[in-house]
Amino acid sequence: MKIGFVVNDVATEKPHYTTNRLALAATRAGHEVLLTGTGDFAYEPDGTLSVLARGGADKNYRSLERYLQDIQRPATERQVAVNDFDVVLLRNDPADDAVDRPWAPTAAVAFGQLITDSGVLVANDPHTLANALSKAYFQHFPEAVRPRTLISRDESMISDFIDDMGGKAVLKPLQGSGGSGVFLVNRKESPNLSQIIGAIGRDGYIVAQEYLPEAENGDVRLFLLNGRPLTVNGKIAAFRRRNTSNDVRSNMSAGGNAEPVDLTDEMLHLVEVVRPKLVSDGMFLVGLDIVGDKLMEINVFSPGGLGSCQSLYGEDFAVAVIADLERKMDVRKHYGDTLQNARLATI
Repeated sequence: MKIGFVVNDVATEKPHYTTNRLALAATRAGHEVLLTGTGDFAYEPDGTLSVLARGGADKNYRSLERYLQDIQRPATERQVAVNDFDVVLLRNDPADDAVDRPWAPTAAVAFGQLITDSGVLVANDPHTLANALSKAYFQHFPEAVRPRTLISRDESMISDFIDDMGGKAVLKPLQGSGGSGVFLVNRKESPNLSQIIGAIGRDGYIVAQEYLPEAENGDVRLFLLNGRPLTVNGKIAAFRRRNTSNDVRSNMSAGGNAEPVDLTDEMLHLVEVVRPKLVSDGMFLVGLDIVGDKLMEINVFSPGGLGSCQSLYGEDFAVAVIADLERKMDVRKHYGDTLQNARLATI
């Protein structure tokens, strides 16, 4: 296969990123792998679509560092027609571009949609990703698995909601991820609600969410592949993210520590509840963030943490992800273009 990975910027990728692990796993499996940034697309006058991409040499890499070092060499850069690809994985993080390049997330989704028109499998499905550029996508999932939530810019409404929640709630921006701009508001301890609302609301709508006491034990990141827990040799790709400070965020990018976790029956039931929509939306690889029996967030763009899973359980889950893409290409050989992109992405 020829596999393309769309990232924010090839030059800013890090060796430990999950995307790099996936790319290396594909390279080791004998596939041709190319990385491109969200600013590297070109729609040419004759209607063809191309990307400026970089790839590593075809050899056995012993480390993630050496692999990425080769990919980031300017000498590997070349223009590639997108219809040469078999699969393109959209792995850019919209939050990373929110300030300096706000155009980039929308561009990645728009070009992803054009790529599907050329017959290339694009995952996650870019048509649904367009709806997931804000946390409002989360509200389309069953209420039973979501904490109580208000989305507003009105200070009085937000204040009343916090009072209804017993004076304690989590506030965060509608756009963004990675724990950026997340505040725990406690009426008893923090009187500066107006300042917090003002800080978050500068860039748009505010999500006010019920605070779950179980959050004191961190949250659980669980990877789903085709709507089911990503599993290798009986080990599930999941871990608890615990922040040892008083920071409400437990994201790894916000200082969280990864610990092994045994999934509870409630967590597995939550997966059953969200699976139908994820599958119908063409969400191939997803990261669920779970607190107790509630879903806090769904990362459908660039869920990270496969490296933590490998360290905790001794299994290379990236290999399983690439093997599933190989299986999808075998399916396509039999069905051609009769399967829509979203269906093939999660079949």
